[in-house]
Amino acid sequence: MSEHKISAAPDYTKAAITMLGVNLLWIFFALWVIFGFVPVLVLAVLINHGITLLSDRLGT
Repeated sequence: MSEHKISAAPDYTKAAITMLGVNLLWIFFALWVIFGFVPVLVLAVLINHGITLLSDRLGT
């Protein structure tokens, strides 16, 4: 066991962002089918606003 070197953990950032996009896509599509386009558009604007607020708070 002492011969095994500990390496850095793999970076899964791109995979996580890709899966976030895929999940948002199917959720938006399901909401579009159930409620129509306008609620999906409102949800997208709210998510965008939340991301902007988070970005401003984090200073990036």
